[in-house]
Amino acid sequence: MCPYCAADCIRYGKSNTGTSRFRCKSCKRTHVSHYVYRACHPSIPENVSGYLKEGCGIRGISRLLSISASTVLRIILRIANRIRKPLVPIGKEYELDELRTYIKTRRQPFWVAYAIRKDTGAVVDFTVGKRNLNSLKSVVGTLLLSSATKVYTDKLPHYRSLIPKSIHKVTPYGTNHIERRNLTLRTHLKRLSRRTICFSKSAVMLTACLKIYFWG
Repeated sequence: MCPYCAADCIRYGKSNTGTSRFRCKSCKRTHVSHYVYRACHPSIPENVSGYLKEGCGIRGISRLLSISASTVLRIILRIANRIRKPLVPIGKEYELDELRTYIKTRRQPFWVAYAIRKDTGAVVDFTVGKRNLNSLKSVVGTLLLSSATKVYTDKLPHYRSLIPKSIHKVTPYGTNHIERRNLTLRTHLKRLSRRTICFSKSAVMLTACLKIYFWG
């Protein structure tokens, strides 16, 4: 039986390891009954994504699935490249905040700036970079293009030059939802925890992990 469409299969030669291969009569995809290389199993990408969201580090996922750490990294990047940013609805209220982390060394701080819908808490956009106007401009631009009615932020002065005064709101409890989301992020993603030996070695991998967590 085909593991992809559950149709009948026929024998289709042998693999390099001598294991019999099968070809589906319906979808024409080939597979073997038992994979020696575990990373080829169809369920591996889903398991990698699930373990990543539950706070497992790269080496932890590698041990749980019995595949190499480099394979885990390749799978994460492949999954992230397939994910597309969701469409942003028109005329909603948003909360915007930054989460501090670091890449390679604590002397190299980076920030994850992201925005959530105030009514549903869904993440609409994010960026990874330094805490400057160029990094924040991309997220703010997404909100302005969606004709946001209100954008709640903290007292960071950068927002005053990026967000029109008519929709920019700085209130005591305006960002309480996204501040709570920051704690959830640090709990669920090991590389964002404050006291851990896990950390990001590149901005590309941090961005990939966030895409899977937010939209995967």
